[in-house]
Amino acid sequence: MNSIYVDNNATTKVDPKAIEAMLPYLSEFYGNPSSMHSFGGEIGKKIKEARAEVASLINAEPDEIIFTSCGTESNNTAILSGIHSLPAKKHIITTRVEHPAVKNVYENLAREGYRVTFVPVDRYGRINLDYLYDNLTDDTAIVSIMWANNETGVIFPIEEIAKVLSEKDILFHTDAVQAVGKIPIDVQKVNAGMLSISGHKIHAPKGVGALYLRKGTRFSPFLIGGHQEKGRRGGTENVASIIGLGKASLLAMENLAIKNSKTAQLRDRLESEILKQVPNSMVNGDKENRLPGTTNISFEYVEGEAILLMMNELGICASSGSACTSGSLEPSHVLRAMGIPYTAAHGSIRFSLSKYNTDEEVDFIIKNIPPIIEKLRQLSPFWHENNQAGTAQAKSA
Repeated sequence: MNSIYVDNNATTKVDPKAIEAMLPYLSEFYGNPSSMHSFGGEIGKKIKEARAEVASLINAEPDEIIFTSCGTESNNTAILSGIHSLPAKKHIITTRVEHPAVKNVYENLAREGYRVTFVPVDRYGRINLDYLYDNLTDDTAIVSIMWANNETGVIFPIEEIAKVLSEKDILFHTDAVQAVGKIPIDVQKVNAGMLSISGHKIHAPKGVGALYLRKGTRFSPFLIGGHQEKGRRGGTENVASIIGLGKASLLAMENLAIKNSKTAQLRDRLESEILKQVPNSMVNGDKENRLPGTTNISFEYVEGEAILLMMNELGICASSGSACTSGSLEPSHVLRAMGIPYTAAHGSIRFSLSKYNTDEEVDFIIKNIPPIIEKLRQLSPFWHENNQAGTAQAKSA
């Protein structure tokens, strides 16, 4: 049975062209790029090329790119650098809907004595900008806000936020892991001090990421070791994966608008047909301002885990939320922050599409989701207790 993969916010298929670019550096070109001999030096040149390729994806300078192991490391590096660079300041700000790679760092810092402001969002997952700006103080060391939410796809007004923080001389970091390669990003127009990238979200391999560090931004290394990355991140470089990330960055830039327009069209058709055919279903998040391939749909009075299991039997791979928290039976912290009713939050499914998805795959999902929800609702006492009219409607559909 072939899988229909619509969980691309969790990870993506590695582009065959990225694999092709990587393979020589997993076999014959195995030298250490820090070596003085020419065998290693040639590999160092390839890393330099990859750095320029990643930089071009966000219109940065190559020297502003630091290679890391993943988005989590990039986020941790940025946040901890921010507080270590300004040790006298004890106030930090983020949102209630951040990825655990940011949220959990802030919660740990709160236990260490930092005063943390978690900015709320509204019912559609939109950030409360007044709350953010009202809580800025002279004691604020860093503000970290994601560019786009991994569960709902909602895009935040990062350019505006960066402008306000720059005027107040407050360090700003954005977790752009979900946004890079899906929407245009130009760091020349967004005055962020640091920005996080993850390779496996843009059809590069797992285990490689990058941190954009704007020139002149205060910085304290997270991994201390050798002179790699100009002393900003110790450790021998993951050469093949870095080259794969560079190639994937170039591929992401090719016809970005056209590819993502097609992905958005598939997403919209999937979403509209499911809402039309399944009663008591709803989209979570701002439908007008979100990533092109993401839809988060709640089905009331059923369990998301049960939906995923039944979809999995048909080869449909989706998610009930962040891949980093989907093992939990608790409703998503993102949906809870948005005020989604408990009866709906528990039955939420995230479909995230990529350039590899097809019309035929979307047709298959549309055909099979309604009977899955109908079957589970017939087994649910909550559905019968709370929505007898909905049950009758579902039977007649």
